[in-house]
Amino acid sequence: MRILHTSDWHLGRTLHGVDLLEHQAAHLDHLVELTRTEDVDAVVVAGDVYDRAVPPVDAVSLLSDALTRLAEHAHVVVTPGNHDSAVRLGFGDRVMRPGVHLRARLSDVGTPVVLAPHPGPRGRAAEGDAPLLVYALPYLDPDTARHALAEGDDAAADRPDPSAGGARRPLARSHEAVMAAAMRRVGNDLARRRAQHPSARAVVVGHAFVVGGLASESERDIRVGGVDAVPAATFGGWGVDYVALGHLHGPQRVTVPDVSRETAGHGSSSATVARYSGSPLAFSFSERHQRKSTALVDLDRLEGGAGGDPDAAVELVPAPVPRRLAEVTGTLDDLLGAAGEPHVDDWLRVVVTDAVRPAELYARVRGRFPHALQVTHRPPRPEEREVVTAVGPGRDPLDVARDFVEHVAGHAPSDAEIAVLREAFELALAEERSA
Repeated sequence: MRILHTSDWHLGRTLHGVDLLEHQAAHLDHLVELTRTEDVDAVVVAGDVYDRAVPPVDAVSLLSDALTRLAEHAHVVVTPGNHDSAVRLGFGDRVMRPGVHLRARLSDVGTPVVLAPHPGPRGRAAEGDAPLLVYALPYLDPDTARHALAEGDDAAADRPDPSAGGARRPLARSHEAVMAAAMRRVGNDLARRRAQHPSARAVVVGHAFVVGGLASESERDIRVGGVDAVPAATFGGWGVDYVALGHLHGPQRVTVPDVSRETAGHGSSSATVARYSGSPLAFSFSERHQRKSTALVDLDRLEGGAGGDPDAAVELVPAPVPRRLAEVTGTLDDLLGAAGEPHVDDWLRVVVTDAVRPAELYARVRGRFPHALQVTHRPPRPEEREVVTAVGPGRDPLDVARDFVEHVAGHAPSDAEIAVLREAFELALAEERSA
């Protein structure tokens, strides 16, 4: 059984005002070709398909086309992330074409998408092969999921809520609590199914910030009450072969410790492999050093965690790079000269270090670097102890402004600049007096 793990497409997103839809379409073309040539059984998309709850029409059309083409070669399982609207993404789950499974409802948590091996051109599927169980979890917002997942949850059985007529008290308001409840449902269902099909493979698809993962600047904050992380041990000990994670944009493996759940009747302490596939494109300059990829996972080589080599079972297939992200720093003359030559075609963050802000800075930078997205003037400053000055009502506002300019620019304002500041203050005072 072979799956293709991807996430965080963020269709409809821009990069500092640059429309990325054309590049996102190219990546989806890449995924379709990869699915076809690598004889993939299932493509799992771990959330944040769209960049916002109400996506633009072009993004909706692009997703529809991509799902149609992917389903020609493999099963497709899609879940919403924290950027998606579960209602809008999952509106067509009951009428979706065969082979496409949208899992956006909390009521489906713990019920897998049961997939037979995809036939594929090399005929790998055989009669009687064990099924692939994909437990696709939508993004679990604690405010909503803590109520829905409390019902029928073993950990909440002894916690009646007197104010609710004996109903179970909601789970704690944290990502850890709701994910743990979801995994208990997964584990209980998997134990029942493994009794009939011991060799069945199990994959969990989730969207969360798991402890140990490295974040970047472009993920949306999902903290609730100061708690945003899920311990990696939450996924261990249930007999799951692979956890396909979404949310963090850097591809990375998360170590899931061996956990024995004998007391829960599962009797499984085998290792579980968990990974973030990462986003297909860089969405911030903090991601410029990441090597974007898609995880191609051969579940048969994981050996259920018992002696298999997880690294050998996962191949990171490089994603196409539409344009590199880079940062260049130096004086304007240096950057306009040989130092800037390797970066003319890059998406750039340009930091100019001249002591005095050069005239027509932005226009000159864009003339050299047509794809510059950020231009900053950062003059060198001598190392000195920070001085905190109290500004009272007796200070001359012009002196305060002069000190501020010197602090920010690294040098005192010129006579012409002081004249502009003085005129601005006089106009403000005149307007105040006439009000």
